[in-house]
Amino acid sequence: MRALIRGHGLRATGARIAVLVVLHEAAGPLTHEQVMGTLTEGAYDKASVWRILADLAEAGLLRRMDLGDRIWRYELLDACRTVVDDHPHFLCEECGEVSCLPPLRIEALDGQLPAALQGAEFQLRVTGRCARCTGEFHT
Repeated sequence: MRALIRGHGLRATGARIAVLVVLHEAAGPLTHEQVMGTLTEGAYDKASVWRILADLAEAGLLRRMDLGDRIWRYELLDACRTVVDDHPHFLCEECGEVSCLPPLRIEALDGQLPAALQGAEFQLRVTGRCARCTGEFHT
């Protein structure tokens, strides 16, 4: 983690390393509160973790996203991820759980992309109820 942080021009502090470890071990994007809940209780204050998340996102180590519920979530961008480019996420409207979806292709029914959308950046938002909330979750 130290080399990853330093490779992006930042000092590899203990707090930055701890935040990156939390995000590295996460199965999907996490909110600030989820990061705080995973860190050792009392070891870091909320404002410091906010600054760390902002610094890491600005440096290109994290993807910061709002999935339409006005809550910022952070996802680590590193060589250990199977999906490294931007990809869609599913947000459960009942429990708030977020999961990564595989890359999807968006195309017009007639196959023609309008000129206004040429070179546009797309962010696909998928919401609904997850399998656990619908009772379809099987272990």
